[in-house]
Amino acid sequence: MVYRPSTTLIHGGVDRTPFGETSEAVFLTSGFVYDSAEQAEATFAGTATHYQYSRFGNPTVTAFERRMALLEGAEACRATATGMAAVNAAMLSHLRTGDRVVASRALFGSCHWIVSSLLPKLGIAHEFVDAGDAAGWRRALGTPAQLVLLETPSNPMLDIVDLAMVAELAHAAGALVVVDNVFATPLLQRPLEHGADVVVYSATKHIDGQGRVLGGAVLGRKAWIEEVLQPFIRNTGPSMSPFNAWTLLKGMETLPLRVHAATRTAASLADFLADHPQIARVWYPARADHPQHALAMRQMTAGGTLVTFELAGGKAAAFRFCNALGLVAISNNLGDSRSMVTHPATTTHMRIGTDERARLGITDGVVRLSVGLEDVADLTEDLGRALDASALRHAAE
Repeated sequence: MVYRPSTTLIHGGVDRTPFGETSEAVFLTSGFVYDSAEQAEATFAGTATHYQYSRFGNPTVTAFERRMALLEGAEACRATATGMAAVNAAMLSHLRTGDRVVASRALFGSCHWIVSSLLPKLGIAHEFVDAGDAAGWRRALGTPAQLVLLETPSNPMLDIVDLAMVAELAHAAGALVVVDNVFATPLLQRPLEHGADVVVYSATKHIDGQGRVLGGAVLGRKAWIEEVLQPFIRNTGPSMSPFNAWTLLKGMETLPLRVHAATRTAASLADFLADHPQIARVWYPARADHPQHALAMRQMTAGGTLVTFELAGGKAAAFRFCNALGLVAISNNLGDSRSMVTHPATTTHMRIGTDERARLGITDGVVRLSVGLEDVADLTEDLGRALDASALRHAAE
């Protein structure tokens, strides 16, 4: 039976024990026992199906993987300890010395580091392309490549990549297309339907969504997951904790309620900020003034839970604003039930350097807002007070 997302997020992937529990069981065990030496031999030889060791697989982790695959519409999923472990495993399991990677320039700081700093040490070439530069994608993928990495919407500027166009170009160049879909979540965008081969998540974000545990997921075709990714994960060990998997399963049950509620609030706050005199510019995919609004709405069903904006007074104004907030917390996390702001130039994207930030449009006045589940009126008032306080302090100085 194929269920709709909200039902799948409660019932999908369940494999009850003989005890008939309602909530999924959490298997806090490092290893598993065998009925016989022959069964152990057959398990290691791959001719029998049996759990071996929680680094390789665990029933609670499997339940999370199955549910994620059902939600994403993917053939298979493997869970990892963190979102960055998911990105790293997806890339390094597929690449080898001499390969070439084409990546969107608009990447999360740690993803940017993998492409720009780690891959060259392994003898893997790379080329960055501006997210919305169609001609740039055509040029870069006019040369053979083995992998394309992108995120859309991007962190933090909410740049949109044309998934169908890039996937077509990438496949012609011989490349696997890996999409970081964290900002959109599986509820608002399904990259596999637009031609992507692999989707990665930091499950720490919306999937848990309550600031409790770390986790990641890699989704794609069964053959690639089992033949390419699984040996890498099995032997390098970025495995997910069974307790974290259980916590994420609980988070998934409320994912639609949280994402849709936060998205509605984010749209309202984006409009409020756009009309405020202290704000130079707002980026939100569902607003008509987003430079890639039409593309965003072709790929996404809504604008998402993140709003990015620029204060006219630069870093000083951004810091005054952040420090004046009372309800919204300062944190580099996102996708949480609590609303949070961060200053990307001095946190998540500090290490990519001044020149690269400038190319991405990450000025010193840019602030990224992750919208939570608080009352929209309380959030609007808090943002308004902080903006007013920032302006008053600026005038006093």
